[in-house]
Amino acid sequence: MFRKILIANRGEIAVRVIRACKELGIQSVAVYSEADRDALHVQLADEAVCIGAPPSTESYLNIPHILMAAQITGAEAIHPGYGYLSERASFAEACATQGIKFIGPPPDAIRQMGDKSLARAIARRTGAPVLPGTEHALQSEDEAVAAARQIGFPLLIKAAAGGGGRGIRRVMSEDELLPALRIAQSEAQAAFGSPEVYLEKYIPEPRHIEVQILADEYGKVLHLFERECSIQNPRHQKMIEEAPAPNLRPETRRALGDAAVKVAQAVGYQNAGTIEFLMDANENFYFIEMNTRLQVEHPVTEAITDIDIVQWQIRIAAGEPLPFEQDDITIRGHAIEARLTAEIPEQDFTPSTGRISEWTPPGGPGVRVDSHLYTGYSIPPYYDPLLAKIIVHAPTRDQAVARLQRALHETRIAGVQTCRDFLLRIAHSEEFRAGTVSTPFVPRLLKGRVAGGVR
Repeated sequence: MFRKILIANRGEIAVRVIRACKELGIQSVAVYSEADRDALHVQLADEAVCIGAPPSTESYLNIPHILMAAQITGAEAIHPGYGYLSERASFAEACATQGIKFIGPPPDAIRQMGDKSLARAIARRTGAPVLPGTEHALQSEDEAVAAARQIGFPLLIKAAAGGGGRGIRRVMSEDELLPALRIAQSEAQAAFGSPEVYLEKYIPEPRHIEVQILADEYGKVLHLFERECSIQNPRHQKMIEEAPAPNLRPETRRALGDAAVKVAQAVGYQNAGTIEFLMDANENFYFIEMNTRLQVEHPVTEAITDIDIVQWQIRIAAGEPLPFEQDDITIRGHAIEARLTAEIPEQDFTPSTGRISEWTPPGGPGVRVDSHLYTGYSIPPYYDPLLAKIIVHAPTRDQAVARLQRALHETRIAGVQTCRDFLLRIAHSEEFRAGTVSTPFVPRLLKGRVAGGVR
């Protein structure tokens, strides 16, 4: 087992990894920008190293500075969290050249699955259903027009190097195609450093279902069941996730798990990862991408399986084999996570910053809060607006929904505007309570087209 791990991240996920390290008896090293000098992850770690100025490009994305911090502190491994460098194969390779273990998949798996068009081809070879779309990144506008006519409208333009809901444009007709293509290419370049995009058939009213997998370094790949992630804002950022997915037939659940495992095996995957699918109203599902990292919503899977995914990331990287088999993993109750963000939903999810004058998180039976907040903390304007994840677990989904409603009502935060009240609107809506949401749900709610409301 490692003696010391550096966490190359910030916010709630850095706190989460530090806690996992402490429970495993591992010393932790935090890195921080000048804007995060007073951050909670800096306070909780055994050591902390400043790695640069507030902009992420000068700090949390600064590979030489992060590797130097690992070297001067004697860290044997680096946990990248999610976002930032977590899906960058070059970072995993740079760690290896310095004799530092990257807590994540092999660089080649990151590279293969990071190319979304290549990932689709790999999934197709395993027998996983894949949405109709282009087989590779588009090379010209003429190719885009020809491919779009073959696929049919509506369709999506998606960044080939993208993920996390970014770099996506919906196109309803041929007249919209080329203007949307140029915008999507520009967005892809800005977000991922590559303008490459591909086309994919658009499914009206889809559900977004993802399957969590764990794979050790000895060839064992297991799934930890699925999560429902259909509640997303208009920019495709998830707001509420739950496990297991509601109203899903057992045979569909088995097929999803089997498909996810085969895709991971096809690239020699190791560590934690997530296979993402879209599902139509008839429970036909289609592979869309793989996230080669820990997901923000991993706590709901931890709750229903009683498996600490972050600790197993560390154990796998240290060479430990997975000690359980697929049949040993069972579903225990139902879990839901709500993301509390410093955003104003009614103003196109505009970010909000400020000093936290009050932070009273919810508690009680079956409630977990993952957060980096404390009263007096000032939210810097440079980073993701996620403030806290409110996770509830209960024996049944109805009980979990009631527990989520109660937890959100209990949450007290002042000094910054948040999405808390909007999350309450979601939690009390008829569609959410019935478990029948699809990805257009939040835009409809914003327009007042969803039944139900806060009691």
